[in-house]
Amino acid sequence: MPALVLKPGREKSLLRRHPWIFSGAVDRVDGNPAAGGTVDLLSSKGDFLARAAYSPLSQIRARVWTFDPSETVDADFFRRRLHSSLVTRHTLNVSRDTDALRLVHAESDGLPGLIVDRYAGTLVIQFLATGAEYWRETIADLLLELTGLKDIYERSDADVRELEGLPPRVGSLRGALHETRITIHENDLEFLVNIATGHKTGFYLDQRQNRLRVRQLAEGREVLDCFCYTGGFTVNALAGGAKSVLSVDSSAEALALCRENVSLNAPPSTLHSTLEGDVFQVLRKFRDEGRSFDMIILDPPKFAPTAVQAEKAARGYKDINLLAFKLLRPGGFLVTFSCSGGVDAALFQKIVAGAALDAGVEAQIVEYFAQGPDHPVALNFPEGAYLKGLVCRKV
Repeated sequence: MPALVLKPGREKSLLRRHPWIFSGAVDRVDGNPAAGGTVDLLSSKGDFLARAAYSPLSQIRARVWTFDPSETVDADFFRRRLHSSLVTRHTLNVSRDTDALRLVHAESDGLPGLIVDRYAGTLVIQFLATGAEYWRETIADLLLELTGLKDIYERSDADVRELEGLPPRVGSLRGALHETRITIHENDLEFLVNIATGHKTGFYLDQRQNRLRVRQLAEGREVLDCFCYTGGFTVNALAGGAKSVLSVDSSAEALALCRENVSLNAPPSTLHSTLEGDVFQVLRKFRDEGRSFDMIILDPPKFAPTAVQAEKAARGYKDINLLAFKLLRPGGFLVTFSCSGGVDAALFQKIVAGAALDAGVEAQIVEYFAQGPDHPVALNFPEGAYLKGLVCRKV
């Protein structure tokens, strides 16, 4: 077995069962491992620490498959891990309320670099690291075997693949899928999802519970849904009895699908309108015009994928939250999110608090939001807790 031998003292993270080893921790490579191939991770004294996937071009030089020296990384290994992930979702009973959910959440399910989402009868898969890529065909076959489904669509087009030296890949992986627009069900609502061109794998499955809570809070309120994408929060706010909803996004394509999703769930109505534009500019324009709302939803894209970009991201989050507080009526709710891995929950709360202070308003946090249970967070991998949300009430 090829091996990565670590520098003295650099095994501490592995002893805490963290699944990543960075390039700076590696003293030498013994043998000639293939990109994505399996290597043993050894301490400077030669002690076994873990078995991992080798990534020669990434700063994350190895991602751990197993800490058990007796466990072989082969097809049976992936069958066990995938089966365990499916059992977890079954135990959580997520499919009681939806036919669209995450089945595999990468490191948090012991399968680094692998994302598997289910949209009705279709699986959408992302191979985001060289190890997952190396086992691509095996994993695809096992997913069909374990789920009984026939269609897998690949969305391996995330930016992180560049860091692994992997090209983007999008298209049918198994089956004969001819239609990439799929109708899914969430609670008693329906949504059209484009798995070929949509963000992530097509829809923000991690916001399911938060969308339902917004629905419960929206009754009688004039709602501004910023970064609305294809209308997940918009549809829920309308279903909850919102007085009106204005959906804002920079993508004409996303807004078109948002309008379709609104129509899918209710007859045509004057309660909903859309606005194409840059959210920062729109919020400033509304401030200057003296506009106000009873509920504002801010669900922006990732501003800071890594901690290195956190400072720049913090300015962006502060700006939009400051403007939102100014547009919010007394007693209104600001529902604000960050999905940036480089901004943790404590920093995000601090940013929002600073925004309220600079806006000259008093506000209180009435709820904390996070990703749904089908996006678990392994205790040895806190980076898996990427979605942070606050419901703030303006006093």
